[in-house]
Amino acid sequence: MSRKAAVVALTALAPISWGSTYFVTTEFLPPDRPLFTGLMRALPAGLLLLALTRKLPQGAWWWKSAVLGALNIGAFFPLLFLAAYRLPGGVAAVVGSVGPLFVVGLAALFLGDRPTVKSLLTAVAAAFGVSLVVLKAGAALDLVGVIAGLLSALSMSAGVVFTKRWGRPEGVGALALTGWQLTAGGLIILPVAFLIEGAPPALTGTHLAGYAYLAFGNTAVSYFLWFRGIERLSASSVTLLGPLSPITAAIIGWAALGQALGPVQLLGMVIAFGATLAGQLGPRTPKKPERAEQVESTGSFSSAEQKVQEVSMDLEVSGVRR
Repeated sequence: MSRKAAVVALTALAPISWGSTYFVTTEFLPPDRPLFTGLMRALPAGLLLLALTRKLPQGAWWWKSAVLGALNIGAFFPLLFLAAYRLPGGVAAVVGSVGPLFVVGLAALFLGDRPTVKSLLTAVAAAFGVSLVVLKAGAALDLVGVIAGLLSALSMSAGVVFTKRWGRPEGVGALALTGWQLTAGGLIILPVAFLIEGAPPALTGTHLAGYAYLAFGNTAVSYFLWFRGIERLSASSVTLLGPLSPITAAIIGWAALGQALGPVQLLGMVIAFGATLAGQLGPRTPKKPERAEQVESTGSFSSAEQKVQEVSMDLEVSGVRR
């Protein structure tokens, strides 16, 4: 397996993990607490990574981390949950699947990546495939929900592009940068969650187990792999891994919840997965914007972060082949 294929495979684990969010939320968490769930996903994971890496932002990276944390977490989570509550799940997923088209436009504007016919066609094909997987006849539309869904997709897309544009500062690894963003995003959600939803609900052992999975496996590890992939792949390649999330959710719904999965859904999976694969075909090394901060740090990580980097490299070399 080539190095690029290994990076793609590891990055793909993030949207695959996110595809389990709906199942975990409905089966393990208290109902009707979307903002509290977003808070519990982001803030504990961010604080854990801060404790492991023992690195804080310096200089301009205080505001850059806040911006990235807002785009990738703090604004994205509430808008996503608002869309999910105002729209049927299938409609929300279809609205969110326009993210690759947003990335094509934003990458042209901020990264100098000229859009190609291939990038546009694969983005459209991915959205069409997702619509076949999740959209049901007679699905109702809600203007507020549609706007929230579009804004959530735009927020995440802008997060991908600016994460790619700014890279990371010298001597700081992807694990620390992930911790900064998750912490900033969680702190943004914190007052909103308490103002809108009130005090936290009483939690059972099942709830705590669900939140632990969301915070650490579904968020800390997944976002580390996601941001690391953004650094090593083109913005369009990364965002075209997104359809793996609704595909995974549909498969889990069929296997664990007994939800129907007919020929139309299977055709949609094939189209969306084909668009995802097509989005990964291209130059082995993507064009990187010129900036002094984009460097590979090898000796300045804390011991905990260095260990994670070593394990990640081992996975790339051997573990992904299993």
